[in-house]
Amino acid sequence: MARDEVRPKPAVVTRRKTVTHFNAPDDFHELTFSCQGRRPLLMIPGCMGLLARAVDAANRNHGFRLHAFVFMPEHVHLLVAPLRPQSDVARLLYAIKRPSSFRIKQLLAGADPHRVAELTVTERPGKVAFRFWLEGPGYDRNLTTPEVIRASVEYIHNNPVRRGLCREPGEWVWSSWSAYVGGQAPAGADLPAVEPLVDW
Repeated sequence: MARDEVRPKPAVVTRRKTVTHFNAPDDFHELTFSCQGRRPLLMIPGCMGLLARAVDAANRNHGFRLHAFVFMPEHVHLLVAPLRPQSDVARLLYAIKRPSSFRIKQLLAGADPHRVAELTVTERPGKVAFRFWLEGPGYDRNLTTPEVIRASVEYIHNNPVRRGLCREPGEWVWSSWSAYVGGQAPAGADLPAVEPLVDW
């Protein structure tokens, strides 16, 4: 190459994470998605209840059954199973995140308008959007064996303990732990409907 010849710069290739979804009725999905900036936005009073109602509605409307969950301060874990072959994980997530974000924005507009401004991002010149959830599909893992499914349930329920938010899984209100031990949901907790896994 001649001294004054300009060496071309390599092209920058941006790769997006792709997840293959297998929506057979026998497959379980462990779904994880996070708040914008991975901030503890779900600790804002009222947000977890609004999320619980969105999860219930999305499961009903898109043909999924919820088997375990935990709502953490800045992220969510759900263990779901499709009830029919056409049930689609991407549509389920959209049906959870979009309505919950809209209702949370309404909640904050009256209680904390500064937070609404903080979570409003410019997508392109002249186009802004409220963003409660981190953009993208999050993490989706397909589970097919009883051992792996059982480990997922244990992981979900112990997440708050590992994070130091409580000493025992039952101390964290926002999970399906109480459904698994046959207990009652704490008074005032607006939790999504769960079908505990009993027979493996």
